[in-house]
Amino acid sequence: MNRSNGGGTGTGGGMRGAAGGANLLALRSHNTALVLDLLRTAGGAGISRLELAERTGLTPQAVSKITARLRGEGLAAEAGRRASTGGKPRTVLRLVPGAGHALGVHLDRDELRAVLVDLDGTVVAERRAPLDLGAGAETVLEMVARAAEELAAEGLGHLVAEGARVPGAALAAAPTLLGLGVALPGPLDHVRGVLHRITGFPGWDGYPLREALERRLGVPVVVDKDTNAAALGLAVGGAGGERGSGAVGERGSGAVGEAGGAGGEGGSRAGGEGGSRAGAEWGSGAVGEAGGAGGEGDSGAGVEAGGAGGQRGSRAGAEWGSGAGAEEGGAGAEAARAGARGGSFAYLHLGTGLGAGLVFGGGVHRGARTGAGEFGHQVVQLDGPPCTCGARGCIEALCLAAVARGDLAEAARVLGTGAANLAGLLDIDLVLLGGRTVAAAPEAFVQGVGAVLDARARREGGHDGPVPVRLAPAGTRGVAEGAAQLLLAPLFGRGEGG
Repeated sequence: MNRSNGGGTGTGGGMRGAAGGANLLALRSHNTALVLDLLRTAGGAGISRLELAERTGLTPQAVSKITARLRGEGLAAEAGRRASTGGKPRTVLRLVPGAGHALGVHLDRDELRAVLVDLDGTVVAERRAPLDLGAGAETVLEMVARAAEELAAEGLGHLVAEGARVPGAALAAAPTLLGLGVALPGPLDHVRGVLHRITGFPGWDGYPLREALERRLGVPVVVDKDTNAAALGLAVGGAGGERGSGAVGERGSGAVGEAGGAGGEGGSRAGGEGGSRAGAEWGSGAVGEAGGAGGEGDSGAGVEAGGAGGQRGSRAGAEWGSGAGAEEGGAGAEAARAGARGGSFAYLHLGTGLGAGLVFGGGVHRGARTGAGEFGHQVVQLDGPPCTCGARGCIEALCLAAVARGDLAEAARVLGTGAANLAGLLDIDLVLLGGRTVAAAPEAFVQGVGAVLDARARREGGHDGPVPVRLAPAGTRGVAEGAAQLLLAPLFGRGEGG
């Protein structure tokens, strides 16, 4: 079945699984996304239909219909049997990671990094190559196409018919490939996939990157800022993040009840399907069953909103907690506490530039014009050194200048000042640090930024203590893995934010 255009919202498209054609857009109703996400977070151990029903609020009959369809499409499989309290052992189901794949590409100013991941976020293949982002659109597109086709050939070549193994056809012929996510420095228009004036590279202003890549590669493409992609990867727990702790069951009773439609899932909810819905529907106000003849139809606009503000806020920490700097110790517990207080974190990326990805209530905050997170260009020194953006005294300019002269303590202090401003403005629960420069000296940056936030907390008093600072997982490929999540996360109902 042909893939549908992923558009700018990161919806993904159709794919063909092991058992034939599967339209993933049709699978992406709220209820199906709940079940898929619970299968994903359960891991190889699997989860029973009864547990799925308990944790989604759906009836066992609805769960059986959803899981039967997922098994028929090759997305779910039996993982064995589990003893039950009376009666016969329960059949346990698991996600089939190899039933779907996504490509993620990180375009930095001087480097391209690309990964191919499966449905579980596990990296199947990767590439890395020098890049000049200012070399021109055709040169950059050619490098992206080459990397994507090489990864598809390496990781998915066994699924592609011999006749399709020619340049330019490998991606479109790969039956399990959802598409390509591209992450690069902003600002840009995430919805339209159009770039704005990237700092230092004004030639990209107005370039329709998504359209150009879709035309070139023949698969859906989603474009986002590098910091947003990394933050999404952290929020959904893919690519080395914490997938399981507390995630199974965290959505509990937010499921949409059955409305008795005659043919599968209805889709009449206000706000539409698939993750862009208002946070209310993730709350504890499950829709009751209307009992009916056909599947798990969605029962209407207003009913879902019953649990406004429910579990969505409280789940953020559990979803990404222990992976975010677990090597530092205690990050999982701190993240869980952050989630309980509202579920927010800031991912600060320091590499060839400086930016932020913001997560509130489990979703990436992009803003009305998808321009949120231009963290590096807040002015902290009115008469400071000129920045490539045209202003003076930007945090990015000060921070990179300190790094260039080898003064990491000063670079961390400047970064910490920006983090403290962010914490004071947005009352975030956790700061995660990433990017090549941080990865080269993680202890210096974690301790330096933490010291600034600690000093701020002491000045302000209070009993909560400083905002914790941790090293983000996945290292230097975190942005590329997050770019792949731009295609994967919506399948599990996890891809959208505000």
